[in-house]
Parts: sequence; C-alpha cells; structure tokens
Amino acid sequence: MPVRVLVVDDSSFFRRQIVKIIEEEALFKVVGVAADGKEAVEKTLSLKPDVITMDIEMPVMNGIAATREIMQCCPTPILMFSSLTYDGAKSTLDALEAGAVDFLPKRFEDIANSTQEAKALLRKRLQLISRRKKNLDHSNIHSAEKMPIFSRTQGESQNNFKKKCKPSILLVGTSTGGPVALQQVLAQLPADFPLPILLVQHMPGTFTPAFAKRLDQFCNITVTEAIDGDIPKPAHAYLAPGGSQMRVMNRSGLVTLQVAESAPDETYKPSVDITFNSAANIYGGNVLAVILTGMGSDGLEGSRALKEQGASIWAQDEATSVIYGMPAAIVDAGLADEILAISTIGARITRAV
Repeated sequence: MPVRVLVVDDSSFFRRQIVKIIEEEALFKVVGVAADGKEAVEKTLSLKPDVITMDIEMPVMNGIAATREIMQCCPTPILMFSSLTYDGAKSTLDALEAGAVDFLPKRFEDIANSTQEAKALLRKRLQLISRRKKNLDHSNIHSAEKMPIFSRTQGESQNNFKKKCKPSILLVGTSTGGPVALQQVLAQLPADFPLPILLVQHMPGTFTPAFAKRLDQFCNITVTEAIDGDIPKPAHAYLAPGGSQMRVMNRSGLVTLQVAESAPDETYKPSVDITFNSAANIYGGNVLAVILTGMGSDGLEGSRALKEQGASIWAQDEATSVIYGMPAAIVDAGLADEILAISTIGARITRAV
C-alpha cells in the first residue's frame, strides 16, 4: 500500500511542486491538497492520510492551529515547511509543540547540495514519519510510557568495558523529534542540578538561538546556546549551535567548550559523535550520556568511546521515539545500560546523579 499524503499550502505553485516531487516515487500517493488550515482539518478527517505536509503561514487558519486541531481530532504525522529565519524558527518550534513530528526548510537549497538530493530527503522524511501514525493514539503512548524500564548491567553484556564511574557531566544527543523530547526531559531537572549539560540537536543555525531561549523559559536550569570558551557549570545546559561543532577541551588545565565551524565533509552539524568523543577524552568514564529520538546513527561511535571508558549510556525506547534510529543504533550495538520511555528520563537522571 502506498503512503497516502495530504499536501497543505496556500500557494498553488508550491502545492503543485510538492505533489510532483512526492509522486515521483510509486511508494507515495497524494490523496488531497488544501489551501488553508481549516481545509486541512476537514480533509484530514475525510481522507485519513498517513502523513501531512503543512505550511505555517496560511489564511483562515494557520498551520500551527491546524496542527493542534488535527492532533486532537485525528492524530496524523505532520511535516512542517518553515523559513530559515529567527521568526520562522519560533513558529516551527510552536508547531512541533502543537504536535508536528518534523520540519524541513521551504527553500530546498537550504537543506541539500542538489535538487535531486533535496527531493529524496523530503520523500525519505515522509516515509519515516508516516510509520509513526500507529503510535499517535494517546492511549497507546500513555500505556507505552508506563512500561517498565529495561536495564542492563555492564557485566551481563559488555565484560570488556570498565566499571561504571560517577558522572561529572550529562550529555544528550538527538535529532528528529528532539525539540519536544529535550523540553520534556530538561523540564524535570531541578534548579540545583549538580552537573553541567551538553545538548546536541540536529538543527539549522538559525533555529538554535530560538530553541535555546525556549528551553530556558520552560526549565528550572539555565539553557543557553554554547559559545566558544564557555566553562561548563552545574545546572546549566549548553546547546550546540547549528552549523558548528561543539567540543570539550582542556585549555591550560581548565575545561572549556570549543565551538568551531564544521568541516565541509562532516555530515552532521552539529554532530553527537564529535561532542561525545571529545567528552570521552576529557572526562573519561565520568559521563552520563543519553541518546534520544532521531534518524540515523549519529552518537553511536561517540557512545562507544564513552562506554569503553566506563560511562553510562542510556537510550530512549522505541514506543516513545518519533524516529527509532539513533536510540536503536545504541541498543543494537549492546551499549545501552538503560532503555527508557521519554516521560521517565528526566526523573531517572535526577536520581542517578
């Protein structure tokens, strides 16, 4: 069965372009289009699509309001199209909070080196998030988050790794679904949280300032976008800037953060692997690292380096992950000490440190 898509945008030209791109692959079938949020809600109810592409700025009802209403009446995975501006970032974060699963820039040249690459990325995202539909039923999510925590000790599965160490820093890596997941985790941490926190979220550089500000408003701890030379402090989370790499460095005996431009050949900007590997060099095994929802396997090699030093590695479970890619890589490699529902992770971190 093809993936059934509803395309929502007030521009008839953009609608036609998206429909054409989607239907270039037989895997997809566009079952309808809508020119505003109100029509999107109506067509979602009547057509029951597997996935929706949604614009933000539209007449009658905007994409954020439409997303909120769709998630209440007929939960469906939604991919937002956004502009890469500060205001666009704020609106996109609002849409994700309203229930959208993922986002892509509306200007394809902002996300890929070629038109064909951008088209393939759009179709891949739609394919992956469409699988989330079966988990969007609120009762399923509620029951999934009540599932017991899976825990594995070092001795049972990784005899070659060192004994667990007491963490001196918390690391969190994530991608698709991460903005909402990070907010949920960090909001549970107390104002006197005893460790510094490094956050790596795959996100454009124009989005990370707005995202750091939003997290800071919602959390008891302090959250800022990391800047070069920051000295990691307890109860303070440092978000890696989009388009750059964040490393932990030892500068004349003082632990600081280095924020530097990414190399052209680096796939992820920022990269979880790069930050985690640098932390392994400085903190050894005195690290608690958490991998949340996300596409791909970024964080796997960094987690392996940390684990070899004796660090604790946790992964979000499949039932509550938007995309079970990054956490699955950790679990499949036998690196996960604990596999946790997203609603339990913040409280579990607090108890562990």
